[in-house]
Amino acid sequence: MSPFQGPYSPLLKQFVEFKRSLGYQFRSAEYTFRLFDHLTVERGDTAIGITPALAEQWALKRPNESDSTCYRRVMYLIQFALFLNEMGYPSYVPGLPRAYRSTFTPYIFSPQEIDALLGAADRLDIGRVPHTTVNVLPALLRLLYGTGIRVGEAVALRVQDVHLEEQYLVVRHSKNGRERLVPFADSLADVLRQYRQALGIQPTVDAPFFARRNGRPCHAKTIYEGFRRVLRDAGISHGGKGQGPRLHDLRHVFAVRSLVAMAESGLDLYYALPILSEYLGHQSLEATDHYVRLVADQYPALLSQVNTLTASMFPEVSDCATD
Repeated sequence: MSPFQGPYSPLLKQFVEFKRSLGYQFRSAEYTFRLFDHLTVERGDTAIGITPALAEQWALKRPNESDSTCYRRVMYLIQFALFLNEMGYPSYVPGLPRAYRSTFTPYIFSPQEIDALLGAADRLDIGRVPHTTVNVLPALLRLLYGTGIRVGEAVALRVQDVHLEEQYLVVRHSKNGRERLVPFADSLADVLRQYRQALGIQPTVDAPFFARRNGRPCHAKTIYEGFRRVLRDAGISHGGKGQGPRLHDLRHVFAVRSLVAMAESGLDLYYALPILSEYLGHQSLEATDHYVRLVADQYPALLSQVNTLTASMFPEVSDCATD
């Protein structure tokens, strides 16, 4: 039985199936479209085609509704209106409310800044303090830069999760609660081996992989404090709280660098985006598409065709920049 009952029922069903065929889970979107379907039934609509009046009514903020939820509802209607136009049903495409637009832009380190950052981490003086996390930073920063995993996922790794010979991680404690495998390069495997050897601790399989010299686990907060010190030593200015560069920006650098490499190799982004999305542990392709826009801004010649592709497939979202 179709979850939709209104005049757009078959087209909504077709649109949801189309998006899922591209790799989207689209669960929250399907629920939102059920609300849209209910609205069209309440209005008594019979003709197919989004009108300005329908779009305006849909975009009205509801009691106790957050800005981000309202923004997302409008975003989904934009996607569906574009789909209807492509299917031959003229439809009004509303704009996103300005008040809800995200102005966040991640800091993308240049190759020269990455070299300076890693060099500064290597030069840190750890002394003989057993509780310091400084000894972790050279390997941890390279792991974040080389795999794009989140810092919380990195400090949660156990010895049994890091397969140095086979060269992959098992990320069990992800933001979205999904376990995933993350392969890594030969050079990173060498770095991680050297780190464990230098630590001089014989670990059990369930011990933290990134540990202080006394064997105790590291915490993301203290890692970030060390990162600020490395930034300073590398001569990279920090804009203050909420401005960055942030430790999480190494994830953004990995994603952008990966997409550039895919585009340069000629890989079709219809295939590239689901691959990268799965690797990064995103719940949906919308979050990964944020990186396509960053690449398009920085490499307009390289991805000139991508802007055309993503304009109709992935309208902007406000909350993916922190993922």
